[in-house]
Amino acid sequence: MLEVVTAALAAGAPAIQVRAKGASARELVELGRQILPLARERGALLFVNDRLDVALALGADGVHLGPDDLPVAAARRAMPAGFLIGASTDDPDVARRLVADGADYIGCGAVYATSTKPDAGEVIGLAGLDRVASAVDVPVVGIGGITVARSAEVATTAAAGVAVVGAVMSAADVAAAVKGLLAPWSSRG
Repeated sequence: MLEVVTAALAAGAPAIQVRAKGASARELVELGRQILPLARERGALLFVNDRLDVALALGADGVHLGPDDLPVAAARRAMPAGFLIGASTDDPDVARRLVADGADYIGCGAVYATSTKPDAGEVIGLAGLDRVASAVDVPVVGIGGITVARSAEVATTAAAGVAVVGAVMSAADVAAAVKGLLAPWSSRG
């Protein structure tokens, strides 16, 4: 995994998320301690999925909170200035509330069917992603089933980018995959 993260960062990945659903806090901290210097070396952001305590212990740049995690408003009250908080939703009204509560960005999907996150909910498609991205004034990142080819499709919406697992973690050529995922976004200006 560290080889994949290193290759992704070298290819220009702007952020890495530490996500290991079954891992203990200790295991997540150990993993994060290996990834953090790699991200810092490349000027990339490091986020921790679900676990605010681990993000703080690591000195990560932020946390991504799901609907069953600590509420965004509670996390925002406890966090220092500059600490980034992301939240997940596929509903424009919920997105507006999350932003009002202090979310700095929204992860939205599943845009497409995905096998890496079986609890991702119903597929919302490009139209659903566009509705959420158009409803808020913070970046919205499309998630769920994103491939290199689909990144270009997602770039036609009001979303600010994509987040992936399988498209990079299972890629035969990680650098090519990352560059392919980023290419449609660099031309958007």
